[in-house]
Amino acid sequence: MKLIPKGQANEFKNSDACVAFEYPLNDSAINIAVVVVNGRYPDKGCVMNEECKEIAFVMEGAGNVFIDDKEVKLEKGDAVLIEPGEKICWEGNLTMLMSCTPAWTPRQHKHIN
Repeated sequence: MKLIPKGQANEFKNSDACVAFEYPLNDSAINIAVVVVNGRYPDKGCVMNEECKEIAFVMEGAGNVFIDDKEVKLEKGDAVLIEPGEKICWEGNLTMLMSCTPAWTPRQHKHIN
């Protein structure tokens, strides 16, 4: 068992519209973060994770995720699974619990115009 108190979460500002609070599990198989999107992320284009499956659970708010040019509406209580290589962008006012397997690293994350 491993407890990570909220005070140990690391804040990452991905853009003016997106902030992530990653909980340091120090486990290469999985990670977890709370992600807050207020607006559109990324500002232009989309992002893609080359290696991870990502699951996002909407804790608060509503918005959309665009996955490979398909728009999916999201609201509180919804979950979405994103496969490696899918191009995505987020839009709305959302607070999400996100987990990746294997654990997310910056080198896997690509911005696509």
